[in-house]
Amino acid sequence: MADILMIHFQKAKNKGGDVEDVVYPTSMEGVAYVTFEDERDAENVLRKGDHSLEDKRLLVGYPLKVSSYGKSIFTCMTCILNLSPFGEKYNLESLVQDFKKKFPNLSFGPLQTNGLISVQGPFLAISALQKNILLNIKHSLSEQHVARNLKASDHRPGTRQANSGLSSELKNNFVQNASKEEGLTIALDTDTYHYMRTFREEFYQRSLKECGVTSYAAVDGEVTTIYLESDNTKPGSRSLRHAKERVDGLLAGLYGFLRKERLSHERCSNSEKRRRERTCEMLRSQYPNVLVLEYPTHIDIIGSSSDIYEFAKQVNKMMGNAPREPWR
Repeated sequence: MADILMIHFQKAKNKGGDVEDVVYPTSMEGVAYVTFEDERDAENVLRKGDHSLEDKRLLVGYPLKVSSYGKSIFTCMTCILNLSPFGEKYNLESLVQDFKKKFPNLSFGPLQTNGLISVQGPFLAISALQKNILLNIKHSLSEQHVARNLKASDHRPGTRQANSGLSSELKNNFVQNASKEEGLTIALDTDTYHYMRTFREEFYQRSLKECGVTSYAAVDGEVTTIYLESDNTKPGSRSLRHAKERVDGLLAGLYGFLRKERLSHERCSNSEKRRRERTCEMLRSQYPNVLVLEYPTHIDIIGSSSDIYEFAKQVNKMMGNAPREPWR
């Protein structure tokens, strides 16, 4: 695949030029990093827009999404959707096709017979898909409510109600969400949440305080939900909506420049793992805007593209590995 990508980006019809290096596979599935010898060739490739990867070794052509390394393509997430609750109201295949048209930057796996389907893509796109699904659920529940009201006079004890197609768990989750004032919750990528609380805590807390709002967060894997509540102890509190807008603005700025690099411990001995962790600790003072998150299987480095590139290069150098070439 690296060879195929190199050939593609060197072709004149693709506005390319001499390619210095191709890094594939990477820590993000389906993502490759291409370095051009001349920055102008990289700019021309970006201006071309649509790219289709074609080669005699490939059965079909594949569309490529091309972006500058300096632009955020932050955490690529994978989730499993259960579309079975919509089975009685919609044709699920048609529903998936509709989602694909509305969210072209998401990748959908095959739809299984039990209604499950895997979806992969940027967090913000996953979040937008979630909102779209919730609107469909709300519409479906509203129709059921109207139908029940119309048939209320005919209801008799023991009469079996029609199956709505929505699981009780799904209904309960929606009712709980609907009972909250709109704008009380904010869903975001967990890594972004950690970065915000580490480097933007003062602005975050000041925004809430000025609006007379308090918050608490629930971390669930790759997704964190922030719950905003009015602080009744503060006189003259402003609206929750205004607080949400300020936090959303802060998050939009972070999503605009944050990138993540993952250092895997897969082939590291325990001593090498501890040495890498100590190396990252030593480098923290040199890179004050980089967040280092340590896990048993890997280390995540979060920050601007230039910062995490330099940070990772320093780690590899101090660990005795050859430095990587810069990516564009």
